[in-house]
Amino acid sequence: MSSELLDALTLLEKEKGISRDVIIEAIEAALVSAYRRNFNQAQNVRIDLNLGNGTMRVFARKEVVDEVFDPRLEISVEDAQKINPNYQVEDVVEMEVTPKDFGRIAAQTAKQVVTQRVREAERGIIYSEFIDREEDIMTGIVQRTDPKFIYVSLGKIEAILPANEQMPNERYQPHDRIKVFITKVEKTTKGPQIFVSRTHPGLLKRLFEIEVPEIYDGTVEIKSVAREAGDRSKISVHSDNEEVDPVGSCVGPKGTRVQAVVNELKGEKIDIVKWSSDPVVFVANALSPSKVLDVIVNEDDKATTVVVPDYQLSLAIGKRGQNARLAAKLTGWKIDIKSETDAREAGIYPRDETLLNFDNDGYENEDYENEADFDFQDNLLEGKE
Repeated sequence: MSSELLDALTLLEKEKGISRDVIIEAIEAALVSAYRRNFNQAQNVRIDLNLGNGTMRVFARKEVVDEVFDPRLEISVEDAQKINPNYQVEDVVEMEVTPKDFGRIAAQTAKQVVTQRVREAERGIIYSEFIDREEDIMTGIVQRTDPKFIYVSLGKIEAILPANEQMPNERYQPHDRIKVFITKVEKTTKGPQIFVSRTHPGLLKRLFEIEVPEIYDGTVEIKSVAREAGDRSKISVHSDNEEVDPVGSCVGPKGTRVQAVVNELKGEKIDIVKWSSDPVVFVANALSPSKVLDVIVNEDDKATTVVVPDYQLSLAIGKRGQNARLAAKLTGWKIDIKSETDAREAGIYPRDETLLNFDNDGYENEDYENEADFDFQDNLLEGKE
């Protein structure tokens, strides 16, 4: 083993992050393979690498037995005691069998094996790094596209963005920088395989953690997310600190924080509502910007019937039912919306305990269809800009 090889080991350890012990183990395994292949030996051998003086020697390991059946693997007690009188049955004798031209053959044969082991070690390091980043967000660069996948470089490895995880309102071009959510990291025979998403609700949550310091430090918590990627999303937020406005924190001064998230998602509309442990209040908030007259709760079926003014019915339901659908996903409650007239005819409104004047705490960053009666500014929480 030359000084150049020792220098190479040191360089690999620094550049690739691979332990020198791992590389030496790979070299020893390669030399054993080279010896057996080139010299037709089925012996049990051990390679001794001396890093101090740069030498390598091959030792055959034979078990001491009373009667020898395979001289390649066994040695008699008599012959073993000629080497050392202390050898007994079942001991292991090591005998040097280094061929004269072993260095040249070993270097040629071991190169491929060593390269493979180094590659496997690199893959293991990459897998260990990225398995800890599942359900995290990373910035990547689009490398290439095909009908099924977008390939995104994450630095050390290329991730796959499947077609069903791509936002319908986005077009991806090589060299585009995009933020992606890591959904799965798999270990395969060809190395780690990383799958990413642009539609996962977790992406929206992580983006707000980046933009809103109060979420990052735990002062404000995102309780739930409902998303129809590329079109509209709702998030519910809460803070145990009564002096902190969770919705206002997410919106930011003049809407800068939420707008940064909207820009990253290429204009996806985002509604931010205040979470509540009371389903009556939470469902009413989730249906914002519609005004809610009453929420009737069925605990057994985890369902609610929501009464809204007649002129607010289409606003509460939303375009193609989107507002009601997202509100149901956000709250985890089934939501049946009735107009005030229908509710009165059905005899379910008004109730004696009807809760009037819901605040509908929340922020909506774009207009809804059929919302001429909705004053956007009136729905911003007090103290928000």
